[in-house]
Amino acid sequence: CKKVLIFINQHVSHVIMFRLQALRCYPCRVFNYMQYGAMCQDQVLAQIKACTAEDQVFDVVGKNKAKLSVKHVNCAVHLLWQFQKNRPQMLRTVELTRSHPQFLTLCVLAENKISLMDDTTVVEMLSVEPHDSLVQHLVMEAWSRQERFLMATLSKFSVCLSDQNLYHSPIMGQITEIVRQKLDTIDDARVLTTLMISVSHLVSPRLRDALIVKADTLLDSMDPFHYNNPRRIVQFLRNIRFMHQPLLEKCNHILLKNVPHLDTENISIILGLFQSMQYDNFAFTLAAKQRLMELVDTSTDALSFTKLFVALVPLAGHATRERLENAALLLAEELNAQQALAILELLEETQCRNLQLIDKIASILHKNLEVYGPVEISKMTQSLLLLHYQNPELFSKLRSILLRFLQASLHPYEVPMLSRVISMLPSLHVDEAIIARVNAMVPQCSLNAYSSITVAIARWIRNDPTYRHSTPSKYVLLLQTLKRCGQTRLQNAERLDAILEELRYISGEWFEETLLEETVVMFQRLVEQVSWANVPELAVYLTRTSYRCETLLERMANVAFENMHKIHYSGTYATLLPFAVLDYNSPKVDELFDACIQLSCSILSGSFEPHLLVLLAYALALVDCFPEEVIREVFSVDFLAKLDAQLEMMPNALNMRVRLRLMELNRAVCLECPEFQVPWFHKRFCQQLQKRMQQQIQSMLGEVLGGINCARAAVLTPYFYTVDFECVQDRNQRAIPYSEPSQLQIDEDGKLRWESGSGRKESTGLPPGARRIALDFLDSKSFCKNSQHMKGEVQMKKRHLEILGYHVLHIPHFEWNSMELSTQDTWKEYLKKKLFTELT
Repeated sequence: CKKVLIFINQHVSHVIMFRLQALRCYPCRVFNYMQYGAMCQDQVLAQIKACTAEDQVFDVVGKNKAKLSVKHVNCAVHLLWQFQKNRPQMLRTVELTRSHPQFLTLCVLAENKISLMDDTTVVEMLSVEPHDSLVQHLVMEAWSRQERFLMATLSKFSVCLSDQNLYHSPIMGQITEIVRQKLDTIDDARVLTTLMISVSHLVSPRLRDALIVKADTLLDSMDPFHYNNPRRIVQFLRNIRFMHQPLLEKCNHILLKNVPHLDTENISIILGLFQSMQYDNFAFTLAAKQRLMELVDTSTDALSFTKLFVALVPLAGHATRERLENAALLLAEELNAQQALAILELLEETQCRNLQLIDKIASILHKNLEVYGPVEISKMTQSLLLLHYQNPELFSKLRSILLRFLQASLHPYEVPMLSRVISMLPSLHVDEAIIARVNAMVPQCSLNAYSSITVAIARWIRNDPTYRHSTPSKYVLLLQTLKRCGQTRLQNAERLDAILEELRYISGEWFEETLLEETVVMFQRLVEQVSWANVPELAVYLTRTSYRCETLLERMANVAFENMHKIHYSGTYATLLPFAVLDYNSPKVDELFDACIQLSCSILSGSFEPHLLVLLAYALALVDCFPEEVIREVFSVDFLAKLDAQLEMMPNALNMRVRLRLMELNRAVCLECPEFQVPWFHKRFCQQLQKRMQQQIQSMLGEVLGGINCARAAVLTPYFYTVDFECVQDRNQRAIPYSEPSQLQIDEDGKLRWESGSGRKESTGLPPGARRIALDFLDSKSFCKNSQHMKGEVQMKKRHLEILGYHVLHIPHFEWNSMELSTQDTWKEYLKKKLFTELT
């Protein structure tokens, strides 16, 4: 095509020279020729502008290839992308446009005439595939012009760079600097919010604050029905991991007005952004649920249904979930690889038990394993394991793929993730290459990654049959490396906010046992960086670790009180929690509590999220503080109805946590403030909770021990003691399953025997080294009122059970219901520690 164009250009040049030479003789003829040529060109331009669809544009281009100029290319490209922009996302046909032969013709013409193209066309042409040979030329040309770009054109250019994953490139760095210099000149919310997302990976704290102020101003003046602008602002805040509550509230208010006009895709995106930021807004969630219910019958294709399923199932009741699961089963064959993975993750999140649907989705994933990347394979493996899916062939393939990704990975965030997921797969042997790869990557990892690696090491140790018979040097050396690198990272830390970001998602006990002291020393060294913005984050960490550092707490109290006017009301609970939980008090803390109570009481009329008000009231009750306005609001009929509606749409863990705090608050008010005349309405809840807790513990014991038949509940012993849970371990601490129900009996000779359900008598002789274990759940009645000291009757029962041959383990209610144990994983780790560590 290029040779043809060169030939055409040369030919046209010769013709024009001939005409110019004959100009003196034929002036009128030349004038008529030029007028005719311009008229032809105008006709082509007019034909392009008159097009209303891509096919019409391509038809004009195909018929006039020899006549196309830069002006025609500009117009055609601009029109093609306008057609795409005017369609909903799901109806766009970008791939078809890119692959059309006449679009390739436009690309060739553009590549030869880049320098003659206008700024807008240069940027719009960048929407071709990143591997296209034209892109490099276009990027370089746009880079050379970007200083003169209009801000609207610059925003489009930044989107093109983002589409090519050039988030941290020098070009994006220059765009960030241009935004900083010209921020005051931007008066279009769409342009600003687009640029905010593009430069979010490079903004400094100062530019971040300036962008937030500018965005807040433009939101007030823009059309409130342009919902994409607040959505992009929320995305920007998510990208920079910054919870600016006032701006979030303003964005949420605009988005809430637009819910009746939103489609499934936009609702799904917004709910996902809010969820990733842990921003809970009852009003928007309820409105979104109602809108999604309206869209159920129209979401019949695979793409729209997947988005609807992922957005609605976590919010829906049992009947709606079942209906959506049945619909997913019917549509399963139409799902592509990414859609099937999205549904699988949602099934795991909601603890789905629809085995037919799980099998169907797993079969689709099995067929498409080669298209997934490391993160996707990790999510898939974890979800299938947590759903208890059984397919050794699939798990064998997943293990091989994970190992291949681990060996090839160069990213510090991938290696800990891959090693943690690999450790979840059943295996008696840990490849030395895995340990070596993890060990090599440790110095580059974050503190959160260290926590993930230690979880993997703990699993490898438990599953390694050689661990107790040889020196586990590979594990010990890796743990020592983690500790050394963690200490170095904490000692060299210079920014408190960066460290708090790494500590946000730390789980497991290793970090707290190994590096907690060094972490607190680091906090004290950087204590001057404690600000009103990071006090809630720091407060959550201290509460989670139960570390009582008085100098740090006093500094937090001073900073929070002095900046009370800046702290959003939704942050008061997190701010007050460590002082209440850790029982730290001082004059400044008293002032802080009074200020928070005053702020809370001033906005009780409707601004407070119901669950947050319950949690705040509970934190106040811990320090013997019961503001009458707050208590009467929480226990009003209207508030409790609103709370019930919100709880229905909450994740299970948060739902139970809020219900427990409401129960504890109800108990505290009944005991300490009888004058409020609040009734005790949690008796049935507590009884159900006790029964459910026993069932839950037995189920988790089955998982910990290797099968539901490895543990029994409510076992009756001789002399009619009842043991909450019972199991048997061999000398290697492996559970011995029960073959059939049996009871411990005393024969005529006074000897202990086990009698099976069939009446057959069995000897009680256990295998050498084996032991019978009794686990008893101890409620508040088992302890003295003013301490955690067990009563005499509990001690006597323990002695008697030991005489009967049991090893007795106690599960105190204050440990099982503590804030540290609030998830399935932490409860399982607690049981493992009881069964495998305390007994040893």
